[in-house]
Amino acid sequence: MAIPYVRGIEFEYGRVDQVSPLIRRVIANNPGPFTYTGTGVYIVGKGDVAVIDPGPVLPDHFEALKAALAGERVTHVLVTHGHSDHSPLAAPLAEWAGCKTYSLYRGIHTAKDELGSEDDLSFVPDVEIGDGVVISGPGWTIDVIETPGHTANHICFGLREENACFSGDHIMGWSTTVVAPPDGNMGDYMRSLDKIAARGFDILWPTHGSPVRGKDFVATFIAEYASHRKAREASILSELRGGETSIPAMVARMYKDVDQRLHPAAAMSVLGHMLDLIERGMVVTRDGVPTPRSRFELVTARA
Repeated sequence: MAIPYVRGIEFEYGRVDQVSPLIRRVIANNPGPFTYTGTGVYIVGKGDVAVIDPGPVLPDHFEALKAALAGERVTHVLVTHGHSDHSPLAAPLAEWAGCKTYSLYRGIHTAKDELGSEDDLSFVPDVEIGDGVVISGPGWTIDVIETPGHTANHICFGLREENACFSGDHIMGWSTTVVAPPDGNMGDYMRSLDKIAARGFDILWPTHGSPVRGKDFVATFIAEYASHRKAREASILSELRGGETSIPAMVARMYKDVDQRLHPAAAMSVLGHMLDLIERGMVVTRDGVPTPRSRFELVTARA
């Protein structure tokens, strides 16, 4: 079975939509191959509210958020991870609202030369949060869930009252997630998928694209997400058994039906798999710091 993607979405840039009893969403006008229709900013609660992933610093987007929040008090600005489509507006929004930013900081660069996207190491949260932290307001309660993998500092947020998960870039309905070293870690990513699956959420609200709805469908979706990664690993091992040592050559075959603009990101995800296989003692390379241009081989059994 393939991943049952959810790609349809109705929206207008800058419009605030009530997407559930406790959640509103405003989508920034920053569409692209990694952001889909753009960054979806979530407003949780009414009156005293939390804002999740404010997005990029775009004047029209900032004004749309201010309009959506008129007459309310922002008590928390929450960020799933420090990428340029998620965190840059966090500090300006918090300053405007008179509150603090909350997230994790690891200070690890992404492979932006490979991906064409950027990290946001300038974003350092006012308050560091992690597993077990609970953030609340009138009628809403949010659990912090550390989910490293896509990035080292990635976190998800669970909304207790709706059994909902704001999944950031960890799980998205429209696409798989890039896991690009050195910030991304494939072993961590797979463990984080299991962690979210174990929570039994009724709905996932990714930062990009449509939600994944229904407890059973969420469980199936996450299982297929994990199966996809395992299938990629199997393809990589098959390539290595066939004598292929080059990641670019593998990507050309394994991702032949994928938009070529995404091939650099695919190469980084394959590198992520390679590093995981190296850690598990299954693959070797001569390079001390492996890159997509390194050569890789299977570890051969010794008699």
